[in-house]
Amino acid sequence: MTHEQAVYLELLARGAATEAYDRPALLARASGAGPEELAQLEQAKQLALRVRAELESRRRREAELSALFETANDLAGLRDLDDVLRAIVQRARSLLGTEVAYLSLHDPVRGDTYMRVTEGSVSARFQQVRLGMGEGLGGLVAQTARPYVTDDYFHDARFQHTESIDSAVGDEGLVAILGVPLTLGSQVIGVLFAADRRARVFEREQVALLGSFAAHAAVAIDTANLLAETRSALAELERANDIIREHSGVIERASEVHDRLTELVLRGGGVHDVAAAVSEVLGGSVEFTEEPARPGRITEGHATRDGDDWIAAVSAGGESFGALVLRGSPDVDPVDLRTLERAALVTSLLLLARRSAGEAEQRVRGELLDDLLDAPDRDRRLLRERAARLRSDGDGPHVVLAARIDRAGAGAEPEAGGRESADRQRLRSAASHLAATRHGLASARDGGTVLLLPLGPGESAAELARQTARHLGAALHEPVTVGASAPLDAPLVHPDRVAPAYDEARRCLDALRLLHRQGEGAAAEDLGFLGLLLADTRDIEGFVDRTIGQVVAYDRRRGTDLVRTMDAYFACGMSPARTKDDLHVHVNTVAQRIERIGRLLGADWQTPARALEIQLALRLHALAEAVIR
Repeated sequence: MTHEQAVYLELLARGAATEAYDRPALLARASGAGPEELAQLEQAKQLALRVRAELESRRRREAELSALFETANDLAGLRDLDDVLRAIVQRARSLLGTEVAYLSLHDPVRGDTYMRVTEGSVSARFQQVRLGMGEGLGGLVAQTARPYVTDDYFHDARFQHTESIDSAVGDEGLVAILGVPLTLGSQVIGVLFAADRRARVFEREQVALLGSFAAHAAVAIDTANLLAETRSALAELERANDIIREHSGVIERASEVHDRLTELVLRGGGVHDVAAAVSEVLGGSVEFTEEPARPGRITEGHATRDGDDWIAAVSAGGESFGALVLRGSPDVDPVDLRTLERAALVTSLLLLARRSAGEAEQRVRGELLDDLLDAPDRDRRLLRERAARLRSDGDGPHVVLAARIDRAGAGAEPEAGGRESADRQRLRSAASHLAATRHGLASARDGGTVLLLPLGPGESAAELARQTARHLGAALHEPVTVGASAPLDAPLVHPDRVAPAYDEARRCLDALRLLHRQGEGAAAEDLGFLGLLLADTRDIEGFVDRTIGQVVAYDRRRGTDLVRTMDAYFACGMSPARTKDDLHVHVNTVAQRIERIGRLLGADWQTPARALEIQLALRLHALAEAVIR
C-alpha cells in the first residue's frame, strides 16, 4: 500500500468531510511534488470519494430501511383507524424531512379523494380540499396509481390545475410536492404526500422510500378497516344475540303465562287471578276493570295504547265485559302484547263460564224457592237435599223479602215492556247474587223479586230489609224498595209457612210505596199500627212495647204515673189545663210529666201520626192490663 492510499484510507476511517480529501494533494504540491505524484494522489482521491459516497449511500439506505421497519412495526400495533392515519402522516414527514405531509382517501360514493389527515399544515382551506380524479397532483396519482413529483407545483403543466385546488395549495404555500398511491391490489384507496414550501428535488431513492412506506401504510389502513368492520360485526352479533336472548325470554314468559292461565282455568281461578298472573310474568301492573271503554278506544282482539297504558278488551260476541289494562308500560315487546291479548281472551272465557254457572245456579235457586212458595207439600227430604247442594241452610231463622225497582214512584205509569223486562232481569240478577253470597234463595215473581235470606246473629227482619234495599239499590244504581216478613223458623222444616210470609212481605212493600217511602226497606214492625194490620203474626205486645214501652218501663221502675197522664192528656184534647183537672194535680205537675214523656218517646211524640200510634198502643196496653187483672 502506498503512502497516498494510506492517507485516504485514514480519512475514510474517521469519516472526514469531503473538503478534507483535497488536503493531501495541496500539501504535496506545496512540498514540490512532481506531476506523476500529483496524478497518483488525484487518482487516489477520486477513488476514496467514490468509496465515501457509497458508504454514505449505504448508511442512509440502512437508516431508511431501519426507519421503515420501525414504522411498519408501529403501524402493526395500532388498531384505531384515526391513530393509524395520524401515525402514517407523522412518520412520512419525519422520514423525508419535509415541512408538510398529508394523506387523502378515496370516496367511493362521490368518486373523488378528500383530505383526511395533515401534519404541519396551517391552512384551513387546504385541510378541507377535495380532489377529483385527474385534478391536481393528487388526483393524477389517484387516477393513474403511479407516484408523481413536482419541483415547482404552480409551473408544472403535467396535471390539471383547478382554482379550488391551486387556491388551497397557495394558502398553504407549498412548492415541491411528492405524491405516492396507497394501493390494495389494483385498487387505489388514497394518496400519501410529502411537500416543502421551497423548491426541492426529491431523489429517486426518496420516491421509492415513500412508495415502500405507502405500501405498508395501505396494509395498515386495510387492517384497521378490517378490525373496525370486525368490531362492528361483533357488535352487531352481540346486539343480535341480545335480541335473541330477549326474544327467548319473551317466548319463555309467554309459555309461562300459557301454563299459568291453563292452571288458573282448571282450578277455577277468577279474573283478578288472571290479572295477577300476567302482572307477575310481564313485570308490570295489570288490572281488570269493568269500566266500559270509550267508543274507538279499544279494538276487540287487539291491545291498544292509551298514553303510557295498554288496553286489551275483554269481550265476547260483541258484548263488552271490561278490559285488562297494563299500567305505565309504553314500550312493550310485541310478544308481550300478544300475551296480554291472550289473557284478555281467557278472562272473557272465564266471565262467560261464570255467567253460565251463575245463570244455572240462579235457575236452581229460583226453582227451589218457587217450589217452597207454590208446592210446599213436596218431599221435604228432597227439598233439604236441593238446598244443601246450593249451600243453603234452611234450618235457622229466615226472612222472606219482596223487592221491586221504584224508579218512577208510587202511582206512576208502568214502564214500557222492554224497559220493564230489562229492569226485572237486572233486579233478579242482583238478588240472585246477594242470595248466593248469603246462602239464601231468590226468584223472580209478581213483577219483582222474592228472596229467602237467613238472619244473622242479633239481626232483625227490619235491619235485613234495610240492608237488602241498600245493597240492591247500589248494585242497580236505582231505588229498590224491600218489604220483609216476620222471622220464619226453619223454612225447610215448615215449607207451608213460606207462602204466607211472602204475602206479608208484599203487603209491607205495598205499604212502603203508599207511604211514599220508595227505595227503603222495612218490616211490619217499622210501620207502627199499620204493621199490625199487615203482619200475619198480629204482634200486639211487640207493637205496644215498640210504641210506649219506655214509658211503661219508667213507671214500673220509678212508681210514676206517666202512662195514665198520657191517656188523660189525649182524652182532654192535649190540653194541660184540662188534664190537671182530670188528674187532680197541679198544672206544673202535668207540664213536668209531659216533658219527661217527650224525653222518653222523642220530641215528635205529639205529631198526628205518632199520636195516633201512641193512643192505639195505650188502648191495647189497657186491655192487656185488664186481662191480666
